[in-house]
Amino acid sequence: MSLPAATIPLYSHPLPDVEAWLRQQGCQQDTDALHRWHVIRPLWEADVILDIDSVVVRYINAGADGKDVQRVFKYSLSRQDLEEAIFSGP
Repeated sequence: MSLPAATIPLYSHPLPDVEAWLRQQGCQQDTDALHRWHVIRPLWEADVILDIDSVVVRYINAGADGKDVQRVFKYSLSRQDLEEAIFSGP
């Protein structure tokens, strides 16, 4: 499967392409909540939620006090920008 250009806003990507992109990033889809994905990296882990108008990322135990850190990114950002922002970690 060939994804649209990385510079195109994510809202222009068909859902199967967005899901393929998340899989390429090492994310695992939640079988009970298909809009929720989980990714584990050596230094952090996060839930990636495909919400109605944005991508919500919750970095687990990433705050200085051990609390979760949540960030919200609009679908109007390009896939490349989202990839850099989300997968560079908290």
